[in-house]
Amino acid sequence: MAARAFPGSAGPEIEALAGTIERVTFHSTETGFCVLKVQARGKRDLVPVIGHAPAIAAGEWITATGIWHTDRQHGVQFKADTLKVTPPTGVEGIEKYLAFGHMRGISSAMAKRIVAAFGEGTFEIIEAEPKRLPEVAGIGPKRAARIIAGWAEQKAVREIMLFLHAHGVGTARAVQIFKTYEHNSISVTTDDPY
Repeated sequence: MAARAFPGSAGPEIEALAGTIERVTFHSTETGFCVLKVQARGKRDLVPVIGHAPAIAAGEWITATGIWHTDRQHGVQFKADTLKVTPPTGVEGIEKYLAFGHMRGISSAMAKRIVAAFGEGTFEIIEAEPKRLPEVAGIGPKRAARIIAGWAEQKAVREIMLFLHAHGVGTARAVQIFKTYEHNSISVTTDDPY
């Protein structure tokens, strides 16, 4: 594996990459290891990105820091040390995100109907006005409850990861902490960071 280095230095050059996840090629729920295809800013072709995330979906926006390296089997890849994920904002990204399967009760057809009804305000509706979900054909009280619960779960994971990143914890270690302590991750790391 080869990595670019600063002139006159021994280590690889740390770079930043940002873009939209077009496809999740692989994701391990056990370790958080993921292989993504990302439409990165300033790049014409999709960029293969490898890293760690507890949950990841097509349509999400990522910012990553890491190194470029060449894998013998897979070619040039961006190997992310930190991988920060935010929900998408455009209607296409929102639809991809909802259809990916992270939120219970939403198929790809249902994702299309929800986004058609609420547009770019879909996430705000789910979070702030969930009583409006039954306005979409096919969403009854049970499905609405599953969607709301799925959104709350994703939001909690994002908040925990942001907290850990803000305190200097790399993504791979943050995934391990989250898998061990789940929703108690913030309180456990605040009370006893060792």
